[in-house]
Amino acid sequence: MTEQGRSADELLDIVDEQDRVVGQRRRGEVYARRLRHRSTAIRVRDERGRIFVHRRTPTKLIFPGMYDVVVGGVVGAGEDYDSAALREAEEELGVSGLPTPERRLKFLFEAPGFSWFLQVYEVVCTLPVRPQAEEVDWWDFLEEDELERRLAGWEAGKTVVPDGLECHRRLSAR
Repeated sequence: MTEQGRSADELLDIVDEQDRVVGQRRRGEVYARRLRHRSTAIRVRDERGRIFVHRRTPTKLIFPGMYDVVVGGVVGAGEDYDSAALREAEEELGVSGLPTPERRLKFLFEAPGFSWFLQVYEVVCTLPVRPQAEEVDWWDFLEEDELERRLAGWEAGKTVVPDGLECHRRLSAR
């Protein structure tokens, strides 16, 4: 992710309950005031069908140091979901030339302190990944049964990113 992409100064689109742009604000203000915005989440599988899982660095603006089962991030001001999904996936995985992620579902994620529309994708990555050290502390590709075992412990310790977990549950229920 670019330096601006990690910055509280990054400009984001603010959206209404129908996901229509109604203004723009800096990321820091968006988080501080719980303004509804747009984000992407991409479930990444390798050629064997295993799911990419990682732990976020402690310097992330939200959910620092937590485990996540998707990659992704905010959609910048004026950016569309599809472009943001590809950009975020390539940045976080440290690859170039990733296939276009496929749209799967979209929902409004709301939790205390957070509100964003989340466009969820899936992609198969056959490239060697080199996750960014600024974004990812640890990573692996896990079989689904192993992931489910680990998720149980991570959830109990409240160390799994909640919107990523919700994406995983919704994708698994399809």
